Amino acid sequence: MDVRRRPVKPFYPSKDDVSAGESLKPHKQTQQVSSPKASDALPLPLYLTNGLFFTMFFSVMYFLLVRWREKIRNSTPLHMVTLSELVAMVSLIASVIYLLGFFGIGFVQSFVSRSNSDSWDVEDENTEQFIIEEDSRRGPCAAATTLGCAVPPPSARQIVPMVPQQPAKVALAVAEKPAPIITPAVSEDDEEIIQSVVQGKTPSYSLESKLADCKRAASVRREALQRITGKSLEGLPLEGFDYESILGQCCEMPVGYVQIPVGIAGPLLLDGREYSVPMATTEGCLVASTNRGCKAIFASGGAISVLLRDGMTRAPVVRFATAKRAAELKFFVEDPLNFETLSLVFNKSSRFARLQSIQCAIAGKNLYMRFSCSTGDAMGMNMVSKGVQNVLDYLQNEYPDMDVIGISGNFCSDKKPAAVNWIEGRGKSVVCEAIITEEVVKKVLKTEVASLVELNVLKNLTGSAMAGALGGFNAHASNIVSAVYLATGQDPAQNVESSHCITMIEAVNDGKDLHISVTMPSIEVGTVGGGTQLASQSACLNLLGVKGANREAAGSNARLLATIVAGSVLAGELSLMSAISAGQLVKSHMKYNRSSKDVTKISS
Repeated sequence: MDVRRRPVKPFYPSKDDVSAGESLKPHKQTQQVSSPKASDALPLPLYLTNGLFFTMFFSVMYFLLVRWREKIRNSTPLHMVTLSELVAMVSLIASVIYLLGFFGIGFVQSFVSRSNSDSWDVEDENTEQFIIEEDSRRGPCAAATTLGCAVPPPSARQIVPMVPQQPAKVALAVAEKPAPIITPAVSEDDEEIIQSVVQGKTPSYSLESKLADCKRAASVRREALQRITGKSLEGLPLEGFDYESILGQCCEMPVGYVQIPVGIAGPLLLDGREYSVPMATTEGCLVASTNRGCKAIFASGGAISVLLRDGMTRAPVVRFATAKRAAELKFFVEDPLNFETLSLVFNKSSRFARLQSIQCAIAGKNLYMRFSCSTGDAMGMNMVSKGVQNVLDYLQNEYPDMDVIGISGNFCSDKKPAAVNWIEGRGKSVVCEAIITEEVVKKVLKTEVASLVELNVLKNLTGSAMAGALGGFNAHASNIVSAVYLATGQDPAQNVESSHCITMIEAVNDGKDLHISVTMPSIEVGTVGGGTQLASQSACLNLLGVKGANREAAGSNARLLATIVAGSVLAGELSLMSAISAGQLVKSHMKYNRSSKDVTKISS
């Protein structure tokens, strides 16, 4: 037998009642029965009774608290109770009993009403007919979807109250369902491991070591993540990636990889050589704009770059008991006689690390020492950190009262906008320039030399000064730096200081031609280590001719990459400034940076 909801005696007439001529008369049971209330047994109105007992409860509580405070102050035992306190306690108990009873009756009533409406039992012979009658009264939709019953006659529909429709918001919430989790079938062994991860028995981070298969570990982790969160990862690619190449180097606990399109700008004619510059970006118009700048530079004879400085930095912070002792270490470190000894200690950390300088700054009894060193073709953060640790260990013997607070004290400064990088430089410092002929300015860039010069002064120089910019005296250097960094496997977070740039534009040759330059003091790049060894990024480096380490001249590949970044920024600055000067910025973005899809159809 089927289990159905126990029928409740209807308060409206059934079909049989209607046929018997009782359609207009309510049942006697309906007239006589009424729901009991908690206030029926009270001699006073409910609000007066509640007010009385609430007032008594709080008054007695206040009286007892005051009495107990006096006993505590007078060191009187609390168990010694006076007559007034005894009466107060009895009153408190009475008020508590009433309040508990009042709220308890309401709770029991609501519980009983829910129990009556939610009771279940095995259906009897009349239940089926009752359900048919109930559904038929609710209208054609309910009758048709339940048992296919016919709609009751108009006379019956007139005397039966209609069930109100559900609000539109509720119906919408029911209709909206999360995207289904679509995953391929897994083997029994993988299913057991997935269950173990979901239950918390196996840490997700240990899958690579336990399975000895990075691809399988990523697949198991991905499926476990979907089950734990209930969210689908459909659309995030898993296949076609070498997960072995990132183990212990690039990314932990992978579940897939993100696709970023790579475009090519160029050829960029820089220092007599042509480069096709790969740019990974999701911003429309960026590659096209940079490509136009490369065209203008190429048509004008190319650009020239100069490497000004090459040195990665790390600045530990140490503390002494007094500022005098911190100053003594500062003088010791900056003494040229001691620099050779410190260099030998530092250079032991690597074949390529070579200490260049140590710059100190004091804040009270705290000393910050900014080490700068060459790092070959690597970006060099790990290399310089190891060298700094060697020097700190050496200084600890000479200054046993030195307390090393941290290997990095932010005087470096890494991945943060800082004046020390803007002034002193970090990584590779490069200046790049080009002279654009008047003909190219008009035909390729569609603007005038005088307009570009005026715009640069008011936008990149004055406007940035008004904004209080730090190293941001440019149009959009960060755009090009980020795109090239992502394509070539650089640390994208170092875009912060690597995008420090000042763009200068002047009229030359009696005002006919345009001289443009970008000065970038802290380009942090490398061609070995990190993400440079990944297949896609390695291919982009190979396209530029700077893949891996240069065996003939250590560090030359990384330095060349830095100049290419600066040359690409030069092209991007030239094109964007021209677009703004000619009033083409909005038009070009409407053409290249807008989706061709009909968003009205997507939203519907």
